[in-house]
Amino acid sequence: MRKIRVGILGATGAVGQRFVALLDQHPWFKVSALAASDRSAGKKYVDVVNWTLPTPIPGWAQDMEVQPTRPELDCDIVFSGLDAAVAKEVEWEFAKKGYRVISNARSFRYDPLVPLLIPEANPDHIHILAEQQKRYGFGRGFIVTNPNCSTIGLVLGILPLWLEAGIEKMVVTTLQAVSGAGYPGVAGLDILGNVIPHISGESEKIEKEPLKILGKLEGNSFVEAEIAISAQCNRVPVRDGHLISVSLQLKKKLNLEAIRELYRKFASPLAEWNLPSAPYHPVGLDGSTFQPQPLHKVNSGNGMIVTVGQLRECSVLDVRLVALVHNTIRGAAGGAILNAEWLKVNGYLD
Repeated sequence: MRKIRVGILGATGAVGQRFVALLDQHPWFKVSALAASDRSAGKKYVDVVNWTLPTPIPGWAQDMEVQPTRPELDCDIVFSGLDAAVAKEVEWEFAKKGYRVISNARSFRYDPLVPLLIPEANPDHIHILAEQQKRYGFGRGFIVTNPNCSTIGLVLGILPLWLEAGIEKMVVTTLQAVSGAGYPGVAGLDILGNVIPHISGESEKIEKEPLKILGKLEGNSFVEAEIAISAQCNRVPVRDGHLISVSLQLKKKLNLEAIRELYRKFASPLAEWNLPSAPYHPVGLDGSTFQPQPLHKVNSGNGMIVTVGQLRECSVLDVRLVALVHNTIRGAAGGAILNAEWLKVNGYLD
């Protein structure tokens, strides 16, 4: 099978590095272009990247020449790990030039014609792309985004309950790893031995994004889900892994054993397509007393499984749980790659 040629925008950044590592030997995609800022353009990738991952830079990437971030790349689709400050203009330019853009940036998440995609949760939302292409004049190009890293963990963590019982209210508290702030991230003297009880814009994203994701595509527009969400976000001195504590009020009441059985049986609705990055059980239930912990569970399913634990009855609402997501894999680059795989099997990358 001919591999689809892909480019990576923001290839030297934290998310860009994850794209490089995760696309190494991918069965469907082949990286043909690495793009970054003008100061890196024209140089070898190995000479300009401050590689922070535990695995080495793939051999094919080391001597690749970094290209300017302009829509002149020799590829069919682009994965964007760009900072939001530049992503909106750049991603729009690439889409107008006919590139298929799968983005990790927040710039287009709330656009009424852009899918905010988690394939296990809202697979049909990609069908708005024909209307996006027509209205925005993209031709064969388009833009698809993945949600905020904590939102992905939250939505997958509650998905079995949402599908079976519906949800009316959620109170959410996140404990977010420092890698979520990019590189160099939070200063050591600010975070070591400390917790910072504010992350700019994060609580707003968590309160807003699930409504679009769990909503319905009706005609050429999204109708948001009706859930009341209150969120508080904290930065903690953990390298990778966002921990999300959730209390929920259900529309349909379920006892605790029925809820546990829901999680034990929950299988990926994508299983029949055999997507390379999609685990059969995207949500793993851990009944251990002290789990899920980032130290032990963050790499479950090569970082693509959200681990849920601490399932308990809630004395204020109905049920509470803790979900753990790998923020730079499932919550960022890995989630975007899965989005591209879902687009491929549905014919959008032909």
